[in-house]
Amino acid sequence: MTEISQKAPAKEPQESKQESHFDHSRHLVGGLLGPILAILIWLIPIEGLTPEAHKLLSIVTLVAIWWITEPLPIPVTSLVGPTLCVVLDVVKMKDAFAAFSNPMIFLFMGGFIIAKAMTVNGLDKRIAYGIMSMKWVGDSPRRIFLAIGLACMLCSGWISNTATAAMMFPIALGLLEAIREMMAQKGKVIELHTYKYATGLMLMTAYACSIGGVLTPIGTPPNIIMLGFLDELAHIHISFFSWMMWGFVAMVCYFIITYFILTRMFPADINHIEGAQELIAEKVRSLGKWSQAQKNTLFAFLVAVVLWVTPGVISLCDGTDSEILKTYNKILPESAVALVGALLLFFMPADRKLKRPTLTWREAVGGIEWGTLLLFGGGLAMGGMMYSTGLSAWIGQLIIESLGGKPSEFVFVAVFCVMALLLSELTSHTAATNMIGPLAIGAAISAGFSPIPVAVGVALSSSLGFMLPVSTPPNAIVYSSGYVPITKMIKTGVYIDFIGIFCITIPIVLYLVELILG
Repeated sequence: MTEISQKAPAKEPQESKQESHFDHSRHLVGGLLGPILAILIWLIPIEGLTPEAHKLLSIVTLVAIWWITEPLPIPVTSLVGPTLCVVLDVVKMKDAFAAFSNPMIFLFMGGFIIAKAMTVNGLDKRIAYGIMSMKWVGDSPRRIFLAIGLACMLCSGWISNTATAAMMFPIALGLLEAIREMMAQKGKVIELHTYKYATGLMLMTAYACSIGGVLTPIGTPPNIIMLGFLDELAHIHISFFSWMMWGFVAMVCYFIITYFILTRMFPADINHIEGAQELIAEKVRSLGKWSQAQKNTLFAFLVAVVLWVTPGVISLCDGTDSEILKTYNKILPESAVALVGALLLFFMPADRKLKRPTLTWREAVGGIEWGTLLLFGGGLAMGGMMYSTGLSAWIGQLIIESLGGKPSEFVFVAVFCVMALLLSELTSHTAATNMIGPLAIGAAISAGFSPIPVAVGVALSSSLGFMLPVSTPPNAIVYSSGYVPITKMIKTGVYIDFIGIFCITIPIVLYLVELILG
């Protein structure tokens, strides 16, 4: 541990100082540039736009620039847009903020509460440590590498990728320390910040957390944002089960590619890690016996999952036009199911004396990412107004013309996938999805394409932010260890990002999505 603590952190103050200077400059430039460009667009006559659409274009420009450069917190900017639309008479107050009561917000809220209960009561650790302690893992570096990735991936399909990364990060560090001690006993001193396997294990921890998010609609914000846009703008509803069908395929394929690339670029130079099994066994023992709160949390989680996938099973057995399916969806829509699972946590006692519920309200409030909900609502609001004023159709037509008038669906989807990817590398993937989503759907409708493939493609691509520490919180967490050189993260991220888009994302959205829904 001496090598780690002496060398890796030595770079952090300078890096933090440089990053702070960059962020300050970005905030300052964006804070000035946004209003300037918005005013210029307001003053320049634009043919083909109604007065409301013209004013909305200037507001969207301001919001987009501020989302990217963050002179204000992103959730605050998400409230600025609808507020300006009311003040400048683009739409009425009721219409501007109607999206903040969209059922998708309550689906996400319920998911947040269930995920918080899993974290508070230690169910997430039981799942992760359970995978790590399986007999097939043993002390093989390659199998440990795989197990870390599987644990991160499967957990982050249901809980925050940030929470998953924070949970698995200490385990990965402990395994690397076991390697250092084992090598030291053999007279070989290694510096983990330059040790290939250490870099690979850190990157696997980060990347698998992001990959797992594509599994479910609640796994990561871009998924549910695009589902919300499809429902709001194109009146198309995608079920939880349908998303999971292609989300599972995408997740597995992304993971295979990531595992293959990382094991080739950062191979282990040892055959076994002495002390690895003891480390994991100690983690498992520290959890003790199953508590009543853990059992209750597992029950609530399984209730929600079963109710979410039941419509898919009904449609497979009885057809999509089944009266049973229609009645079920009317009584138990996905948002209501999320709240059912979440509310169960407050009714089930965590002890026999009935003194404490499985989850307290104070704990639940701390688990709800209110900023994400505001960002989601603000994005839906701006997207809905772009659609209703005709702005999205106008922008969509410009995009189609810039692509030659009638591009192939492959080229069309590829352009928006790459746009979403590049933007999510530079800013929040949630903000990137809010910016690209309405344009992609509007352009698809203008081009005569189904908006579903491009919407799913944008969501999946936004989760592939693997190139920079700022792209996603798991990247930042592992980068802070000092074991991941920025050049290695960029190089690895480029490979996985673009192989993922062109070999997995586009084929899935063009063929598998239509096959499942068709």
